[in-house]
Amino acid sequence: MMPRPSAWRPSPALPVWGDPGNRQTLITPEDPRSALNTRDTGITAVKLYVGNLSFDTSESDVREALSQFGQVDDVTLITDRDTGRPKGFGFVEMPNDQEAREAINALDGKDLGGRNIKVNEAKPRTERSGGGRNRW
Repeated sequence: MMPRPSAWRPSPALPVWGDPGNRQTLITPEDPRSALNTRDTGITAVKLYVGNLSFDTSESDVREALSQFGQVDDVTLITDRDTGRPKGFGFVEMPNDQEAREAINALDGKDLGGRNIKVNEAKPRTERSGGGRNRW
């Protein structure tokens, strides 16, 4: 391995985290400056799983159904990465735990777009191995 020249500097176009001359700062969710930090505010955001959706159901349909029970921060409907078609489920983030529980109790098993939807609190994503096959 060749030693670096003594005047070596990283490219100015590439940020270097932790470089004191760099004005960019990596903020993690636990950082008190982060908008995602809800530890001290008493607010606990809840991520809900919404399943058995019709393939014609849009994000705005899901947002409208859940916003009856409180503020909805984010709606994400999962699509197939190869075809782009919806997979029939998604996730909704609500900032208030009580409102999320009311939405679960009221909408689980109810009709949305001609199908009885499943609504419950999302489980944390588990780490998965890549399976047994090479995708490419």
